[in-house]
Amino acid sequence: MRMMMTAAALSLVLSAAASHATAKPPLRDVAEIDNNMLWVALAIEISDKCDEIDARTFKGLTFLNSLRNRAKALGYSNAEIKAYVDSDTEEARIRSIGEAYVKSKGLNPTQSADLCSLGHAEIAASSQIGVLLKAK
Repeated sequence: MRMMMTAAALSLVLSAAASHATAKPPLRDVAEIDNNMLWVALAIEISDKCDEIDARTFKGLTFLNSLRNRAKALGYSNAEIKAYVDSDTEEARIRSIGEAYVKSKGLNPTQSADLCSLGHAEIAASSQIGVLLKAK
């Protein structure tokens, strides 16, 4: 009986250790996913607010698909990815970070002209934001 209890306890400890070792951080804490979602969000905002700039829709969808594939390769399920993408909390957080980014460039995130200036600068720099945009 004692041997069975010891085996059961050992099994429980090993199981807990294995699940702890495989615990994943939330996607918001995975920089290679979260930072790129920020760039996509900024590109969308610029293309929505600036009549001089369009989104490169196919390129954007391809990029988003590559992010999804990377998240899956890191062990995230479709449900975890969908929860992150659909989260109102994450959307508000990314919007706040995006506004701070625009302000860090000396621009106003609520002004279409400033978003156009940012968009043109990002396109010229071939940044991750810029490659998702095209001037009309």
